[in-house]
Amino acid sequence: MKAHASIELFDLELVTEIGTYGKCDIQPEVHLLNLALEIDSKQVLISSDEMRYVFDYDPLIKEIDQLAGLVKFETQEYLITRIAMACAAYSEIKAIEISLRKAPVRSGNGSLGVRLKLDEAAFNEIRFSKQIL
Repeated sequence: MKAHASIELFDLELVTEIGTYGKCDIQPEVHLLNLALEIDSKQVLISSDEMRYVFDYDPLIKEIDQLAGLVKFETQEYLITRIAMACAAYSEIKAIEISLRKAPVRSGNGSLGVRLKLDEAAFNEIRFSKQIL
């Protein structure tokens, strides 16, 4: 059996502004990011408790925070695209799954989100071409 490993981030609240809303429209109070990064299992099954053996995700989280607050976005999709491009800069990441959801959608309830899954081949296309598929 082949080993699989991932780093998973759940419900990271992004400080961002996404969308255009009228006076009477319900505006989201929160944007939540979920991120799964497939990495080599050798970066999880380690022989010694040392950071040098693992993927340091802190710089990526910092970059995502900066991206989210950089500009006002029209769409969740574009922010997800920017996050995917940021992930592509890390050679340790083999594949990704990103979801971003906003809440509330209607009268204080519901959430609505967008999800992107890129397997290793699709992720490498982004990584090496630096163009969106």
